[in-house]
Amino acid sequence: MLKTVGLFLLTACAEIVGCYLPYLWLRQQQSAWLLIPGAASLAAFAWLLTLHPTAAGRTYAAYGGVYVVTAILWLWVVERRRPDHWDLLGGGLTLVGMGIIAFAPRAP
Repeated sequence: MLKTVGLFLLTACAEIVGCYLPYLWLRQQQSAWLLIPGAASLAAFAWLLTLHPTAAGRTYAAYGGVYVVTAILWLWVVERRRPDHWDLLGGGLTLVGMGIIAFAPRAP
């Protein structure tokens, strides 16, 4: 279970970095050179998704919950904006959904 959550977190970070770097270029007039590591990060994100052991649709659904919480942490740590109680409530609800999708007992 810890390995799965860690892989989800790494996947989410790769996606967020891959989207945040073009954002810096487009919205904050930073260097276009940011597009190169941004593209590499998105390629890593796609590759990381293939490492998850379950069906793609289930992986994407569960990953979405981890992505939401990782994005809220990004907001707090990188953008230095403290999440409000609605951010935390929404993030908590998505983690519950992720846990149900990823770890529910299933027939083989």
